[in-house]
Amino acid sequence: MARKEITPENAYLRLATLCARCEHAEGDLRKKLRDWGIGTRDADAIISRLKQERYLDNERFARAYCRDKLRFNGWGRVKIAYMLKGKGVEQEYIDNALSEIDEEQYTSILNEALEAKARTLNDKNPQQARASLLRFAASRGFEPALFFPAVSRLISCRDEN
Repeated sequence: MARKEITPENAYLRLATLCARCEHAEGDLRKKLRDWGIGTRDADAIISRLKQERYLDNERFARAYCRDKLRFNGWGRVKIAYMLKGKGVEQEYIDNALSEIDEEQYTSILNEALEAKARTLNDKNPQQARASLLRFAASRGFEPALFFPAVSRLISCRDEN
């Protein structure tokens, strides 16, 4: 069964409704427009209109995405930046969003995640535990300069007990 074609005006209304509910990246919306069969010229006009009417704002999206991924997913700056770049968000907006991260909260999230992971590694020797924790922190997107000392402290505390 063939899908009914979506008109540019209908596409605009759908995206405006979507953007009114939560923040979205321009790249994600352009993909939706392509999937709906909207041409480049119409897509540019729709995106421009969404920006003009403040439904779409990549900087606002970057800040919200950064806050949410840190708070709810426990991601580090590296992973957040990588994912935002993949969504087509401008580097300037990514840098601004990452600079808003509270350093104390960030370190606390890293330490809590490492401690939780360490509790699951109760039977490993110190070298295996260290390697596992380092891989874990790197996969979460934290910076090596932060997680190497944190893992070392955790392993040394663990060895003392």
